[in-house]
Amino acid sequence: MIPVTSFAGKRVAVFGLGGSGLASAQALVAGGADVMGFDDSAESVAKAAAAGIKTADLRQIDWSGVAALVLAPGVPLTHPVPHWPVGFARSAGVEVIGDIELFCRERRRIAPDSAFVAITGTNGKSTTTALIHHLLVSAGRSADLGGNIGTAVLTLNPPRPSHAHVVECSSYQIDLAPSLDPRVGLLINVSEDHLDRHGTLANYAAVKERLVSGVQRDGTAVVGVDDNWCQAAADRIEQRGGNVVRVSVRRPLPDGIYVEQDQIMRAAGGTATLVARLGGIGSLRGLHNAQNAACASAAALALGLDAAAIQNGLRSFPGLAHRMEQVGHQGATLFVNDSKATNADSSAQALACFDDIFWIAGGKPKTGGIVSLAGFFPRIRKAYLIGEAADNFAKTLDGKAAYEIAGTLDRAVAAAARDAAASTAKEPVVLLSPACASFDQYRNFEVRGTAFRDLVLALPGLKPISG
Repeated sequence: MIPVTSFAGKRVAVFGLGGSGLASAQALVAGGADVMGFDDSAESVAKAAAAGIKTADLRQIDWSGVAALVLAPGVPLTHPVPHWPVGFARSAGVEVIGDIELFCRERRRIAPDSAFVAITGTNGKSTTTALIHHLLVSAGRSADLGGNIGTAVLTLNPPRPSHAHVVECSSYQIDLAPSLDPRVGLLINVSEDHLDRHGTLANYAAVKERLVSGVQRDGTAVVGVDDNWCQAAADRIEQRGGNVVRVSVRRPLPDGIYVEQDQIMRAAGGTATLVARLGGIGSLRGLHNAQNAACASAAALALGLDAAAIQNGLRSFPGLAHRMEQVGHQGATLFVNDSKATNADSSAQALACFDDIFWIAGGKPKTGGIVSLAGFFPRIRKAYLIGEAADNFAKTLDGKAAYEIAGTLDRAVAAAARDAAASTAKEPVVLLSPACASFDQYRNFEVRGTAFRDLVLALPGLKPISG
């Protein structure tokens, strides 16, 4: 845990007592703050009270004595409307912040020169975050991994000069971190997302840009420049005198990091040198993973790793669970768990990586279904449709790709494994990439992915791919 001492002796309200909110409350208490926690869920309030956190209905307290409202990232700050505790805080002139801001303030107090790497982007931020952490650890560096990737940042080890914190930041977390100041900040890409929480794409992009705009004066902003929003952000940071490393997977750059075929190149002053090769690294297949790897390599270089250490780290990267996760082989058939693909855009990245696909798709459908994936249908040997979306997906596939309505994941895995084994394909792939949320049959995509992995590992003759 990182005790938050910047509010020692002060009263702090904490709203939203899930994982990160409860961790924030405990870290504030450990640092000497007088904490009052609350949540719309009575169950969460009871859980916090049982953990020793003082709770109170924030509608009934005297806000004039409150130094800050710490808001959990899942609670609306601005759109569609600010949640009710935000209104109380603003009326009283109380600042509204989140757990990333608490971490930043504590780091500045005790180890301002420590290696703090913050990562954001619409797509790929979890893989890039995990990959940067892996590159550091595999090179013998001391590092923690946390933030939006699943481990609350304040549960990590306290900052110290010889230790790195690699932290994934969602747009919600950035919105609650006004003084976010990483040593290395990454903005991978920006595309339309979370407009229900930010109102417009311009607002959303501006929030994302703040992570790299706030990089320490002697730090590095790594920006993927393959979309217009990020290109403009890189230009603005550079115009203000910031140190920007541009990254592209679509074109060579005169200065920056780019990918050419399977090579990550570093260009400076008109000369390009090889950083690493991606060929043969199964956990980093596809153009999207090339972007992730190039951004992670740029961050690693900024932190002092050399090309050999980066190449070794890339080769040993096991991948992110449930995102293009290679589970195992049954004969020639490769089984891939991409349960994290909860919409068509995400599934497109997986479908682009293979040629002979036995595709398991379906679940709770998203707007638009799989119509946008029509360009990938020639790659699909057969689709196995599950969940609520099965009938609609079948209509979209009808006459364009073979399919069967399996209904459930266990039936889909059995049928796909059987058909892949009987096919003439040289390298058949059974791919779970649902293009749907999981909530019709599973609590979340992790539970769905774990179920797929267990079903695959139970197949006769299956050889697991360790990682």
